[in-house]
Amino acid sequence: MEGKEEDVRVGANKFPERQPIGTSAQSDKDYKEPPPAPLFEPGELGSWSFWRAGIAEFIATFLFLYITVLTVMGVKRAPNMCASVGIQGIAWAFGGMIFALVYCTAGISGGHINPAVTFGLFLARKLSLTRAVYYIVMQCLGAICGAGVVKGFQPKQYQALGGGANTVAPVTPKEVVLELRLLEPLSLFTPSFPPLTPRETLILAPLPIGFAVFLVHLATIPITGTGINPARSLGAAIIFNKDNAWDDHWVFWVGPFIGAALAALYHVIVIRAIPFKSRS
Repeated sequence: MEGKEEDVRVGANKFPERQPIGTSAQSDKDYKEPPPAPLFEPGELGSWSFWRAGIAEFIATFLFLYITVLTVMGVKRAPNMCASVGIQGIAWAFGGMIFALVYCTAGISGGHINPAVTFGLFLARKLSLTRAVYYIVMQCLGAICGAGVVKGFQPKQYQALGGGANTVAPVTPKEVVLELRLLEPLSLFTPSFPPLTPRETLILAPLPIGFAVFLVHLATIPITGTGINPARSLGAAIIFNKDNAWDDHWVFWVGPFIGAALAALYHVIVIRAIPFKSRS
């Protein structure tokens, strides 16, 4: 069968294309691409769904920080890795929380829980600038409150154990760290743009997203400490508020945002092939 060809149709344009049998083609699951979100949508501000979506992002990021910071502190408190959940436990905490929180909030806000994800979806024209800014503000506030609650319950241990703040390992060159920061979010955000219909996305997307978060943390915690969520990095840094938490803080924003932009480009050109579809 290899080498034979068949006619396939790509997306909404009805131009035939020669493609070898057995290779991937656009499936009949493809749906009509919704119109791009407007840059500004003032009508959103008068809608309760807009405000409750931001509240959902706040609560989700709050819970995410609360659980993950406690997990990181628990590992640092143990005399050795074998006496704690270790790196695998930290990775499961991050990935499992993202899976659960995206599943709970996907139908309300889209389940972003990460400013870089919001930024990538904004670049892909999936939401307005108004909503994107609102989400990012609520995510950062939720992260600050989540880390603050942990410190409120255990102030001495929080400061002694580093407060879950992200820091760059001194033996890792910044250039290598920045490169990893680009690869981490790209591997994370690619599942955030799955080739599914909107209804399938709500049901199936949380699993690959959560699993991607787990794998990224499992692979890169020993190298860079992993910081693919700028809100998580900001919340822990503000509450911990020590110099080492701020020295390379920019890395935990620039890398994920560039990675999100690359993922948005991949979504638009490769997954949806939007530039190659006919425009009505």
